[in-house]
Amino acid sequence: MNGQRKSDRSTVPTKPPNKTRAPVAEAVEGRGLAQGNTRQQNAPRTQCRISAPSALERVRHAARRDRKARFTALFHHVTVERLYAAFYELKKKAAPGVDGITWEQYESSLEENLRELYQRLHRGAYRAKPSRRVYIPKADGRQRPLGIASLEDKLVQRAVVEVLNAIYEVDFLGFSYGFRPGRGQHDALDALAKAIMHKKVSWVLDADIRGYFDAINHEWLLKFVEHRIADKRILRLIRKWLSAGVMEKGRWTVSEDGTPQGATVSPLMANIYLHYVLDLWVQQWRKRSARGDVVITRWADDFIVGFQHQDDAERFRRELQERMKQFSLELHPDKTRLIEFGRYAAERRERRADGKPETFNFLGFTHICGKTRAGQYQLERRTIRKRMRVKLQEVKVELRRRWHLSIRDQGKWLGSVVRGFFAYHAVPTNYRALQAFRREVERHWLRALRRRGQRDRTRWKRLRQLSKRWLPRERIQHPWPDARFDVKTQGKSRVR
Repeated sequence: MNGQRKSDRSTVPTKPPNKTRAPVAEAVEGRGLAQGNTRQQNAPRTQCRISAPSALERVRHAARRDRKARFTALFHHVTVERLYAAFYELKKKAAPGVDGITWEQYESSLEENLRELYQRLHRGAYRAKPSRRVYIPKADGRQRPLGIASLEDKLVQRAVVEVLNAIYEVDFLGFSYGFRPGRGQHDALDALAKAIMHKKVSWVLDADIRGYFDAINHEWLLKFVEHRIADKRILRLIRKWLSAGVMEKGRWTVSEDGTPQGATVSPLMANIYLHYVLDLWVQQWRKRSARGDVVITRWADDFIVGFQHQDDAERFRRELQERMKQFSLELHPDKTRLIEFGRYAAERRERRADGKPETFNFLGFTHICGKTRAGQYQLERRTIRKRMRVKLQEVKVELRRRWHLSIRDQGKWLGSVVRGFFAYHAVPTNYRALQAFRREVERHWLRALRRRGQRDRTRWKRLRQLSKRWLPRERIQHPWPDARFDVKTQGKSRVR
């Protein structure tokens, strides 16, 4: 008996292996994998489950394998766990929608609320609420309409967007950057700069779509979505959000076109619409119709197209206008311009006595044909003057509200403002704008300190001491576009 027991102990493991790479079934019992089971279904017995691919990863692989496949079963991926994760990704201090429910109120009974929301979703009892209309000022003085969704609508939209991104991140083209996971504004700026510097770009079309988010045609949008999505419950949700309407001053208005800016699902819907209306069309046009190089960078409804030849640029603009009309869109006549730009623009315009090359604005920067100290061509990017003036005006107004705070509190707040401005704008060739911004913040601070009382005699010498302590010094924080673009794409992405 003793010998038999020793033999058993020598052949049967007494504890499961940790973080096993190969799938195992029950190591303690000495059993292998069940016959016919897939590798994905036999997950490790450890908590980390390293070799178990997520369900959305399988969706992503299927979308990549077949670019024309239509997905009929996606709704089951909207789980309580995904809703839970979506809740904690929301901003805690965000303004409530028409339901008036805040983040803190919903969290007080979170598990019960999420379970009840999940049940309503899966039995078809969920109803989308209209967005609450608010307006925020734009840099040009106009008002931008925003739609604030109710909290539960935000949750469901965020969960659905996560599921749909598994498919559309495979489909979207490389020159589309706006509102996509892992892609930021500086990625778009780097791609544009590298394209202008390294491709044969002599003309630039600075394009903007008039009232894009309000002009999206619902019928066309649903047709585009149905190219990939055949799950009726997902499509029904999208229809509910599009037709929910807006509530303004207690009055409900139906939404026949457009998708409200501010809604979680709107950026994805906007990207899907332009993917089919613009991106795929541009991809085909430059392969079939262009004589020379054509490059494009798009961020939402703002996009820059570079051309080698002027006739290509003019023909593209005419055909693009016709393309937009077919899908209820229109290029903004004042914000859409075709300009001579690039390596030889200054030389050619000088020969014609046309003055310096024109500039264009994109994502907060004015792009300029400049030169290095050695006289070679260099693309310069500087903060848009109007943007800087608006930001400094905001600082001035806010300082009035903080006049009677301690110098320490004022300094901490101003330091965060300057630090945030530098974090975005501190790109190569923009050093003078950083200096100017910091200098103007100092000037506004000095005026605010002098007005705190009739006896205040703060001088520049004292203010410079305060600035040295609280305000970060201007310095370039971003690398040159070539370096960062090559690192992020690992040299595999061609400039397009």
